[in-house]
Amino acid sequence: MQVLRKILDKQEHHFEKGGKLEKLYPLYEMADTFAYTPGSVAHGNTHVRDGIDLKRTMISVAVALTPVILMCLYNTGYQANLALESSGLTATGWRADILASLGVGFSSGNLIANFLHGLLWFLPIFLVTQIAGGFWEVIFATIRKHEVNEGFLVTGLLFPLTLPPSIPLWQVAVGISFGVVIGKEIFGGTGKNVFNPALTARAFLFFAYPAQISGDQVWIAQAADGISGATALAQAAQGGIASIGWSWNDAFIGLVPGSLGETSTLACLVGAAFLLITRIASWRVMLGVVLGVTGTSLLLNAVGSDSNPMFSIPFYWHFVLGSFAFATVFMATDPVSATMTDTGRWIYGFLIGVLGIIVRAINPAYPEGWMLAILFMNGVAPLIDYFVVNKNVKRRMARNG
Repeated sequence: MQVLRKILDKQEHHFEKGGKLEKLYPLYEMADTFAYTPGSVAHGNTHVRDGIDLKRTMISVAVALTPVILMCLYNTGYQANLALESSGLTATGWRADILASLGVGFSSGNLIANFLHGLLWFLPIFLVTQIAGGFWEVIFATIRKHEVNEGFLVTGLLFPLTLPPSIPLWQVAVGISFGVVIGKEIFGGTGKNVFNPALTARAFLFFAYPAQISGDQVWIAQAADGISGATALAQAAQGGIASIGWSWNDAFIGLVPGSLGETSTLACLVGAAFLLITRIASWRVMLGVVLGVTGTSLLLNAVGSDSNPMFSIPFYWHFVLGSFAFATVFMATDPVSATMTDTGRWIYGFLIGVLGIIVRAINPAYPEGWMLAILFMNGVAPLIDYFVVNKNVKRRMARNG
């Protein structure tokens, strides 16, 4: 590592102000801080929210996403291979050619076959996200003459995990471009955005291209023409718990069709444990969401409905259906777009849980709710903190006055 440090130091003057490669400084700084802690560190009462550096925060979230990514690879391949077996169809396309050249079959009972097949669906989406999103990060860093920060590291991981495996790659590029530019850069960049960039990108795709982001066929990697399959959440919306074709344990582990990285509650809980131990994420937000979901679902259970089977879904099923766990652990706890006061975090998380269940259960056209609930609460978060802080100020003034 000392050799790399000397090489970077020796080349630094070319990228500094006045150097012949001055305009490429963001690229040099990105490579330098990826391997080493930034040399300039703020001192004194500078940090309003936290004293930890951005790099540690983003890398910690990336580490917490590791079990989710592993489950994403396995389940994507597993669902595709299982669909091939049950339909009797033959896999086609370049993925089938690659697996055939490696001597890997399409057996859902083969661990390696599932991982490799899933990797061939996830990797193109991930690479397009990194290239398209990274392009905009470098452009804005160059124009504004500052370093390329680590904020995109997490956005570039979260966004692909929210997508269906069969989404067209050009839509991936358009979506992440919208999320980075409109969701973050127009507000000033990382740390200044109001809305979560990954969710902003996902919301744009949902409303702009609903055919490719919703429906039955998109949730299983289409290794052959004619493969389709509804998610457990979509089945519940049609006929309640009795119509779900998987057990609660299957849904908890994540062995069900769905977005690339949002199916496994178990993998999300492992990531949550890491984020809580390292104090990167707020347990108040997470618990607040759980309480909001539990209270609202129990209320709907008590009210009941003859026409809407979602009213009868028990709260413990809501925890394993759709993107609840992924949204609660990795989206709602975003330190930039969430509330920063302790009391505010309770309110923020609780209202996300309430709104999420309202959208999921009451809106028949959209049997999911966390994306919209979190984005709405992102916009309300500053207002919550404003009232909490002012209430604390008034209480202290009354006590000291």
